[in-house]
Amino acid sequence: MTASSLSFRLAVLFVIAGMAMGIGMAASQDHSIMPAHAHLNLLGWVSLFLFGIYYERRPALDKSRLALVQVAVWSAGTVLLTIAVAALHLGYEAFDPLAGIASLVVLAAMVLFAYFVFKPSRDAASSPTPHLTPAE
Repeated sequence: MTASSLSFRLAVLFVIAGMAMGIGMAASQDHSIMPAHAHLNLLGWVSLFLFGIYYERRPALDKSRLALVQVAVWSAGTVLLTIAVAALHLGYEAFDPLAGIASLVVLAAMVLFAYFVFKPSRDAASSPTPHLTPAE
């Protein structure tokens, strides 16, 4: 499995969960976990989908094990952070350390992604001309 395909699949699962969470809040008229809903949609849907696009445009990176690790760590951190933020907004202060740890996990995954973005691409180095898509 490639990093892009994993990113896209997980992004879709996260947005379905986020939509279900939103529908549940609307049905119950209890919006206390709205911050968790926002975290899930931004980190799980938007960010993962953008990672997928980035990886898909860099085939060598897309096939790397380290890119898969980045997606997995990001996803695990997103799940933990969403749970912790929801619990905190429901009044369970014991989840504060989990929120802190999960935030650091997500940060570590983003630092790894930043490494991919800033390091020279092997895909670009192997081709003397940039990959351009003609306008239609």
